[in-house]
Amino acid sequence: MLSEQSVQIIKSTVPVLEVHGVTITKRFYELLFTAHPELLNLFNHANQKQGRQQTALANTVYAAALHIDNLATIIPAVKQIAHKHRSLGVKPEHYPIVGKYFLAAIKDVLGDAATDEILNAWAEAYGVIADAFIGVEAEMYDQTHKQSGGWEDFRAFRVERKVKESDVITSFYFVPEDGGAIAAFEPGQYVSIKIEIPDDNYTHIRQYSLSDSPGKPYYRISVKREDAAQGRPAGKASNYLHEHIAEGNTVYLSAPAGDFVLDRKDERPVVLLSGGVGLTPMISMLNTLVEKYPQRPVTFIHAAQNGKVHAMKEHVDTLARKHPQLSVYYCYQQPTAKDREQHAYNKEGYIDLPWLKSVIAEPNARYYFCGPIPFMQTVNQALQEWGIPSPDIHFEFFGPSASLEPATAVR
Repeated sequence: MLSEQSVQIIKSTVPVLEVHGVTITKRFYELLFTAHPELLNLFNHANQKQGRQQTALANTVYAAALHIDNLATIIPAVKQIAHKHRSLGVKPEHYPIVGKYFLAAIKDVLGDAATDEILNAWAEAYGVIADAFIGVEAEMYDQTHKQSGGWEDFRAFRVERKVKESDVITSFYFVPEDGGAIAAFEPGQYVSIKIEIPDDNYTHIRQYSLSDSPGKPYYRISVKREDAAQGRPAGKASNYLHEHIAEGNTVYLSAPAGDFVLDRKDERPVVLLSGGVGLTPMISMLNTLVEKYPQRPVTFIHAAQNGKVHAMKEHVDTLARKHPQLSVYYCYQQPTAKDREQHAYNKEGYIDLPWLKSVIAEPNARYYFCGPIPFMQTVNQALQEWGIPSPDIHFEFFGPSASLEPATAVR
């Protein structure tokens, strides 16, 4: 437990973190990686370059300071991050290293304003927060290892099949090299894949949603090739998977993780909304629903630029023909002439609230959505304007968490 004096000191720094939080976390990562470059093997370098990781950490630190007198408030966020840490292989010995350079970053950025009193209070607070993470993650490691087909850290899998789903998305089917059982998972969860790229100094670990229902003898992920665009470099991991990982190759996977999962107990209708490659966890949920819960009505809504990049359309259309409880709608931002000729979509442009109201028969439902951040921002805003209760709204970010403040259009 934190001393009352430390609680008050930490809370007094909340306004400072609101202004300088991102600067502190940027400096923290600079110091950390300079002193411990081996930790770059655990981090997504693209998220570092784009500033997403620094912003996400700053938001987490801000929330911790704001609720330092009631840390139970941030336990859901702790568990979400702990899932990612477990899938990456973060261990208790990493926490003292992080604490050392986080305190150094506070001192560097705030200068004389970071008094010994403030630094000591933050050291005490960090110890409490780190213990919370270590405890949650230890339990996750234990459960993962002990479950049927489970394992610790990374396990060798063979690429059994590689299937092109669209111009930019390819699916990979993985089976364990040892021939043993694989761990069960909940629809919506992900695995981490460890990639060794020749002539690259560091290992690349990426988290990809599982894109099929549980209970199969394989894991499937469906990966979008991230090409260079708008000053953003091409994705090293996704391009390597597309161009160099072939059937028969070996990769290393963590056991499934993640807290964005289908609520199997709720018997109400389900609405699945996705944009682009955000459909991958939705396909896992959709397949599970039609296989295991035929009594639950499902509305599947997918937004894509056009039919060329729309993955798994034939699969979803086939499910809709076979399962009357499933309603399917597509929104294309820039449909091709072929899309128009084939009437391949239901709406042109962007998803908006009036259209959602026209296609969702029963608003009293569970809503799940995933996709690019602007897409998620607008879907979230639309659902809130419609009056959908917050407990019925569930979403997943690909990468570090970001803000879902209102946007103006689904992209």
